[in-house]
Amino acid sequence: MKSLVVLLTLFATQFSEPAARAQLEAMRKDSRRGMSIDPVDGEYFYKVTQEMKAKRVLEIGTSTGYSSGWFAMGLKKTGGKLITLEIDPDRHAEAKRTFETMGVADIVDARLCNALYEIMRIEGPFDIVFIDAWKPDYLKYYELVLPKVRSGGLILAHNTRNAAGPMAEFLSQIQNDPAVKTVFLPESIQGLSITTKK
Repeated sequence: MKSLVVLLTLFATQFSEPAARAQLEAMRKDSRRGMSIDPVDGEYFYKVTQEMKAKRVLEIGTSTGYSSGWFAMGLKKTGGKLITLEIDPDRHAEAKRTFETMGVADIVDARLCNALYEIMRIEGPFDIVFIDAWKPDYLKYYELVLPKVRSGGLILAHNTRNAAGPMAEFLSQIQNDPAVKTVFLPESIQGLSITTKK
C-alpha cells in the first residue's frame, strides 16, 4: 500500500508541458476561472522567464493559478521557483488544485496571506515580480518589492489599460522613477507594464 501511495504521488506531480497547456486552455473556457490574464500575457511570462533564466519569481495575486501556471512552465525549464500570494481562501484552494493538475506543485510556494504584510517577510532578490491584485494598492506593492528585485530584474503589472484609473499613482511612479525604465506590452489586451530595475 505504501509503494502505491508513493507511485500515485509521483504520478500526480509529473510535469508534461502539453498537459499543462491543456489545463490552462481548459481554465480559459471555464466561466468560473475568475479574474485572469490573457494568453498573450501568459506566453510573454513563459518566454521572459526563460530568456532571463529566472530562478525566483514572486506573484502578488494568485487568483485560481492561471498566470502562475505560465510562470511555472517557464521555471520548469530554468530550475527556478515561484512564490505566489493570495488573500482569498477559495481561490487559494483552487490554485493549489491547478498546480497539482499541471504537475508544477513542487516548484510553487502558494501562500494564503495578506500580501502587504507577507512581502515584508520575504527575502529577495527576485528576477521577476508580477503584480495582479487590488488595484489601488499597486503603488504600495511596487514600493515594497522594488528593493527585493535584482538589478536588471522585472516588475510586471497587469490591468494597466483597463484599470488605469485606480492605478494612476502607480503608473505615474513607474514612468517617472529614475531607478527603473518602463515599457508596455503592445499586444496585451488588458494592459501589461514591464518595468526594468536599473
